[in-house]
Amino acid sequence: MKFYLDIALIIVSVTLIIMVVLQSRGVGLGGLGGGDVGGGGGYHVRRGIERLLFNITIGLSIAFFVLALLNVTVPG
Repeated sequence: MKFYLDIALIIVSVTLIIMVVLQSRGVGLGGLGGGDVGGGGGYHVRRGIERLLFNITIGLSIAFFVLALLNVTVPG
């Protein structure tokens, strides 16, 4: 059982890293041409694929937390 938890934790953690990198890649390019024009103040509405990536990242972070807790509590 512990072996399967370790494998699941590795898969979830690598996928979570990929999702975070995909999100940060889009954010860095937005301010390249001078930032927000029109006084947006940094508020940004997530739409489309960006919202999907955000929701998947939240789900993966919850799964990572649960798997980490299970990994510690389940006897080896």
